[in-house]
Parts: sequence; C-alpha cells; structure tokens
Amino acid sequence: MKTLRTFLTLGLILCTLACPPSRAAEKLKALIVDGQNNHSWETTTPVLKWILEESGRFTVDVSTTPPGPPKGRLSAEQKAEHEKANAPRWAKWRPKFGDYDVVVTNYTGDRWPDEVRAAFELYVRNGGGLVIFHAANNAFPDWPEFNEMIGVGGWGGRNEKSGPMIRWRDGKVVRDESPGPGGTHGPQHEFVVEIRDTEHPITKGLPTRWLHAIDELYSKLRGPAKNLTVLATAYADPSRRAGTGEHEPMLMTIAYGKGRVFHDALGHAPASMVDIGFQATLARGTEWAATGKVTLPAPKPEEMPADKVVKREMPAKP
Repeated sequence: MKTLRTFLTLGLILCTLACPPSRAAEKLKALIVDGQNNHSWETTTPVLKWILEESGRFTVDVSTTPPGPPKGRLSAEQKAEHEKANAPRWAKWRPKFGDYDVVVTNYTGDRWPDEVRAAFELYVRNGGGLVIFHAANNAFPDWPEFNEMIGVGGWGGRNEKSGPMIRWRDGKVVRDESPGPGGTHGPQHEFVVEIRDTEHPITKGLPTRWLHAIDELYSKLRGPAKNLTVLATAYADPSRRAGTGEHEPMLMTIAYGKGRVFHDALGHAPASMVDIGFQATLARGTEWAATGKVTLPAPKPEEMPADKVVKREMPAKP
C-alpha cells in the first residue's frame, strides 16, 4: 500500500512539472481595435493595455485601422482623394478576431470593410467576447448588428427610431420611448457610480458606490437595448448643464448570440481612467466578456470610496 501511495505521489509531482497548465490558468488574449475616434485613442489605448496587462489576466495586442480624414470641412474632391489614398490600407486591414478571447473597441470612425464587418458579427455571435469602451458606443449608427451588440449608443443621428433610452427608476430598469436625439453630456466632472446589480460576476463583492474620476457622464443613450442588463448607473444632476435628472447607465452587459458584451460608458481620457473603481470594473468586465466568469479579486472597500477618488496611474515611460 505504501508503494502504491509513493507511486501516485510521484505521478502527481511529474504531472505538475510536465503537464501543460489548464485553460483557466492561461492568460486570456485581448485585442484592442483603434485608429479613429472623436476622442484621443492615441492616449487612451496605452492606458487600456496597461490596465488589462497589469491585472495579470491578459496579454494584449492592438490593431490600428487606417487613419480617418483630416479634421475640418473637406471638399468633395478632398474626400475622394482621402478615400482613394486609404483604399489599399483598408484592403490590408483584416484583424483575426478569432485568435482572441475578447475584442476591446476604442474606435469611432469610417465604416469597416464588409468582409471585416461580417467576420466581426460572426466572431461575437459564435461566442467571442466584446468590450465597448466609452466613445466606441458612438460608432456605426447605421449598422444594425453592431447596435444590437452595444445595446445603446449615442450621437451619429441616433434618435427615437434607434430605440429607447434606458433609465433606472424606483429600483428597476425603465425603457424610455420619449422622442429626441440620442447622446449628450455636460461638462466633465467627478461623479458617484452606483452598482445596481450586486450579484453579477463583474460587480459582485465591489463597494456599491464609488467616486469616479473627472469624466463625461454619458446620457440619453439610445438603441435596441435587447438582452441588456444594467450593472451600474450615475446620476446626471440637472443643476449641471445637460443634466437629465436621471440615473444613467454606465456599466452594462448585453447578450448577442453566444457572445458576451461588456459596455463601459466611462473613460473619456487618461485622467478619467485613473481611479481604481474604473480599472477594476474594466478588467473584471473584460474577463467576464472573455469567459463568462470573473476570477480577478475585488478591490478593498477603502480603494473604492464614495467620497474621494483613489488613483492608480500608469507609470510614465522612462
């Protein structure tokens, strides 16, 4: 019997040393898509990459699209010249979504090629993870499948025809069908984020209220809002310009086919991405989108207080 136990123990040791690690122990592969945005993707993508890699759960690649047109009013000739110059670049831009567990979009700009759009839809519908970061919800107002993925979005001509606004009233989600444009925000400011679903894997164990760093408080987002769950909201104080007096959704999840989508309306600029609450929910939301589970630990309550912003900033490059 002693010999058998010795043999089994030796077998376990050898397996520990030689067997490949389980999928759960492997780092998840994330792809950030950027290249055009009405926000500064050049400064936010490095912070997104740092947050995900710093969590210890991800390896991160970046796929940058061809550039958008020059800023300012362009003539028809200038637009045509830009499109002609960019055509060969778009023809080569073919990100391999299927190589990744999760795609993080930090993109708002030109229409993607049909081949890329089809591949993206197939990737998410078949179970790929997707994270919508802040102004990425401004993108593609005329792409129905994308709008189903993101649940709600803003600007780009969105209005009541795009779908309802999502409100949190009296402890429950309300679909507001009122007419009007989709997407607004007032001056940037610090605001409290309140968790509404404390049992979801992304938010479970987190403090229910924390003070978020200076940011745009997105309001009046509209869309199909199918299979959408509100995780957290922020109050758009009417005493501020463009304040709606509503608890606007800030963190959401959406089911699209077999895919999981985490929609994070926070994060206008690097200064909006410094608080531990933002970083924790981004990393945990990205892990959930990739796997359906969250293994990353929750920050301590003192790291996400409701009365001050607790910062952790990306180190400056030497």
